[in-house]
Amino acid sequence: MPRTVWNGAISFGLVTVPIHVQSATENHSIQFHQYHLEDMGRVRVKKVCELEDREVAQSEIGKGYEYAKDQIVAISDVDLRELPLPTAKAIEIEAFVPLESIDPIQIGEGYYLAPDGQVAAKPYKLLVQALARSSKVAVAKYAWSGRERLGLLRIRDDVIVLHAMRWPDEIRPPAAVDPPDEKVSEEEIEGALALMESMARDDLNGPEFEDAYTDALAKIIEAKREDRELPEAPTPDKPAQVLDLMAALNASVEKARSSRGENADVHELPKKTAAKKAAKKQPAKKATAKKSAAKKATGRRPRSA
Repeated sequence: MPRTVWNGAISFGLVTVPIHVQSATENHSIQFHQYHLEDMGRVRVKKVCELEDREVAQSEIGKGYEYAKDQIVAISDVDLRELPLPTAKAIEIEAFVPLESIDPIQIGEGYYLAPDGQVAAKPYKLLVQALARSSKVAVAKYAWSGRERLGLLRIRDDVIVLHAMRWPDEIRPPAAVDPPDEKVSEEEIEGALALMESMARDDLNGPEFEDAYTDALAKIIEAKREDRELPEAPTPDKPAQVLDLMAALNASVEKARSSRGENADVHELPKKTAAKKAAKKQPAKKATAKKSAAKKATGRRPRSA
């Protein structure tokens, strides 16, 4: 069972839900340490006091704020827990909004909020069912690790999930990217949509969504441990310069559908699009002919389409 990282409560109007917070994710990547390559001795980082020039124990280390060059204000964990903020001990729900109104770039790591004891069971269940029925998510404030944060509460399998969020002013404007000013044709857009459809999935289950990097790294470590030849690295395909975007899209759709065993005949896509356009233009010509005939017959100017 994951350890509890914070204890507090969810404040929902005048309703309080005591909870404890557990991490919803775990890291499966391989971790490295630093070693002296000459004798493979472990290299460690020592914490040294600059004034006394000696290594200090963790129990002697605390937080401090440099108020001025010669003035440091010590801040203890107790000080942080007793901040004059309602969010220091509670996750304060501020609003309920549609999930699509929140830019995913703001959403960070996730935590499971578990009810803390029997007294929390009913208000916890109430919030779960109300959130599920409303089809909305809650936006809240909370204070952890020396700072106040913005959070998003949603429901996952009848469990409340808290996602850390970045404040709006922490998001850089996309204007800094300077997007290219290029024009694409309707055929190219439809080709891209066809490619997206051929790659559509209902879930993210499958070998293509597994961590291949960690598996490959584990094979390298095992081979070096047993003094065996290292696995041969595959030669990556060189990215080709796209000269005909439409042909590249059609080839991509064909490859995606073939990999699924589907009918890969997609070369008619541009022709169908052209046929649709021709069909749309045909009535327009007849209408123009009728208007011209009416103009000759009555001498009146036709209305613009």
